[in-house]
Amino acid sequence: MPYRDLMVEDIPSPDLGPGQVRIGVHYAGVSFATDLVTRGQYQRKPPRPFTPGTEVAGEILEIAPGMTRFAVGDRVCACIDWGGHAEEAVTHPATVYKLPDSMPFDISPQIPTSYATSHAALTWRAALQPGETLLVHGAAGAVGLAAVELGKALGAKVIATASTPEKLAVARAHGADDTVLFPSPHALAAIKDRAPHGVNVVYDPIGGDAFDLSLRCTSHEGRILVIGFAAGRIQQIPGNILLVKNISVMGFNYGLYVGWGLKDERIEHESRVRGSIESMFSLYEAGKLRPTTSHIYELGQFSDAMATVQARQGIGKVLLRMPRASRSGL
Repeated sequence: MPYRDLMVEDIPSPDLGPGQVRIGVHYAGVSFATDLVTRGQYQRKPPRPFTPGTEVAGEILEIAPGMTRFAVGDRVCACIDWGGHAEEAVTHPATVYKLPDSMPFDISPQIPTSYATSHAALTWRAALQPGETLLVHGAAGAVGLAAVELGKALGAKVIATASTPEKLAVARAHGADDTVLFPSPHALAAIKDRAPHGVNVVYDPIGGDAFDLSLRCTSHEGRILVIGFAAGRIQQIPGNILLVKNISVMGFNYGLYVGWGLKDERIEHESRVRGSIESMFSLYEAGKLRPTTSHIYELGQFSDAMATVQARQGIGKVLLRMPRASRSGL
């Protein structure tokens, strides 16, 4: 079922299982993947009926007996299996993170998802080094804008592509050294002008034509990160170009590390993921990350929120505000 055809209903609070925590949700993210999940077209298929929503921020309402990591009242963000588009969500604490006092709820849902995806891809997979050149496609979207900021924080020169001058301006405001309009017949020449020897790393959540462009502007021994296929066309990768230029193409599925894979491996990867999240909190407190929320909708406006996402009007993140946040004035 398309996300826009869902309904807001009163349902019982989810049961708190052994070792779990209950989060009073203030804000939850809306993304392209949210619609794919409700349509049954995502790699993970929750048991139906279910409440969608995988990225939330709020406060701990209840903890299971024996829990010591969190306390009632803790301000947290979390990456959860589903259930985020509701007033309460129950989840495993392995992917719940205490927020810095300085970080408000209305920007934090993207830290354990969009920012975590970009940070892990750039550091774990591509091993981006200071002084290298990073090309970021879709640079005004949630993961793209995070990659721009993180690339600069890691010491790279960042070239950002986006589809409008307004989105390019956002990328520049968040640290991009150069910007290139794409799609555009002049995009390849513009990138080569800014990186005559090619770019070292490409961050690509778009796919299709963006990937084809990347092959032509990547340096020898360059690395291309395949993050997603927002363009709708899944590219076919020509092996001859990889051979001639010594290019590495790296798929990156962040869900593997937070329990969304064919096997739930969140416990095995918890320490590594938590270290990544904590490093980003430190970068935020140092003023090097500025998570952006362009649109906030009330829960009852969930269909409008998805329309904004699908029309590519969001800059950074699009969020739902839960009644709990509205009642408390947050």
